[in-house]
Amino acid sequence: MKVGLAIQQTRSAEEDLTKELERVGERHKTEQEVYHLTRTLAEISRRNARKIVRFQERYPISGGTQEEDEADSGLFGTLREKGSDLVESVSGGSESGGGRSGLIETAREKGSEMVGRRPESGLLLLRALRNLYALSSEASINWFILGQGAQAAKDAELLQATKECHPDTLRTLKWANTMIKNVSPQVLTS
Repeated sequence: MKVGLAIQQTRSAEEDLTKELERVGERHKTEQEVYHLTRTLAEISRRNARKIVRFQERYPISGGTQEEDEADSGLFGTLREKGSDLVESVSGGSESGGGRSGLIETAREKGSEMVGRRPESGLLLLRALRNLYALSSEASINWFILGQGAQAAKDAELLQATKECHPDTLRTLKWANTMIKNVSPQVLTS
């Protein structure tokens, strides 16, 4: 069965969404609604990723070929990998790498305060929201696929977990969509 693969992809998508929600909130601290809601949504997404970890033991992933692994990673997997490499190279490789990561975080925070509500910050926010929309779409479709797999495998417990978690991801998707609708006219005409 490939249910284990669906669990892994869903968990990975939720973890990626969590990280991006946290990044967007930190980068846009001056936008109070964005800052506070992204923190809340990130915690919910983190909780959902943890909720399905226990099912990975029930459905271990059988060793696939390298071609299958590459096909499964897809565009988002490639983008995540490249983005992760970029972030790691900028931050010096680790969060606990001494004072450097603190310096980067302080610079990011002060930059957010300085940019504030300038037109450029609106474009950055719009781009961040578009990225959140894409990541939450990926997580949402993964929850849907996992739910279909749980139903086919007649795993009531896993199906219940998907029914509990998927609406949270849909909430993030809807929030990002609403924010894009609200922000884009202001940003594009200013």
